[in-house]
Amino acid sequence: MQEYFEIGQIVNTFGIKGTVKVVPYTDDITRFDNLKKVYVEIRKTKKQYEIEEVKYHKNMVLLKFKGIDKIEEAELLRNGILKVERKDAIPLEEGSYYIADLLGMSVYTDQNELLGIMQDIYNTGSNDIYVVKNQEGKQILLPAIKEVIKEVNLNENKMIVHIIEGLEL
Repeated sequence: MQEYFEIGQIVNTFGIKGTVKVVPYTDDITRFDNLKKVYVEIRKTKKQYEIEEVKYHKNMVLLKFKGIDKIEEAELLRNGILKVERKDAIPLEEGSYYIADLLGMSVYTDQNELLGIMQDIYNTGSNDIYVVKNQEGKQILLPAIKEVIKEVNLNENKMIVHIIEGLEL
């Protein structure tokens, strides 16, 4: 399982006192209010930063890190990916999963036939759509509803689905 989760990307600086502007990758933007620290990954190098202040501006998160007090210092963090450790991630409701845990998962029918590998997940508003790529490279779209998704086993990295009438394979 993935040790770190991506929660946003630094896209710019904000002001002259070292604040950075972040595009959040999370459904609940206020999740930044409870963070004490994050890791910023730039070119495969990860460094921990303590969060001094969190503000919001036009669906963006403004973060002030301890020790980053000038625009020149903040500029060095531009394009950095914000990550948190799994233990600092928001707890999920029963039956919910982190996207990072589902990607790469083997997907089988309830007849034990391998459909393919979970490639991507789209959020449509009403429910997610799971994109499974089969061995021929064809994409199979599965709605993430309880009539279709029968079992998710994180330990075995395996999902079992039921193909309902109307789904194309």
